[in-house]
Amino acid sequence: MEAFVVLCTYPDIEVARAVSTALVERRLAACVNLLPGVESIYRWEGKVERAGEVLAVIKTTRYPELEAALEELHPYEVPEILALPVAAGLAGYLKWLGESCKPE
Repeated sequence: MEAFVVLCTYPDIEVARAVSTALVERRLAACVNLLPGVESIYRWEGKVERAGEVLAVIKTTRYPELEAALEELHPYEVPEILALPVAAGLAGYLKWLGESCKPE
């Protein structure tokens, strides 16, 4: 089983909660931590922009399906979706993660 931590930003807490709930309900994520109050500074369409955002830290074993769902549900034209492979973790947590992401 390959586990990932996926980072994704949202424009506000309501959108972040709605998308994160859908991901967990679909068993595409075992858990999503939402961190409101993130300030993002980025280049978009040739300009340096700033925005308040909510950072989601998503734990999954189903990255391809998670990515597709994020593209479907996310309001941004080009959402931040970065997957970081998990090199190691507590065996019990990784077992729970895999079980929580198993398709029904």
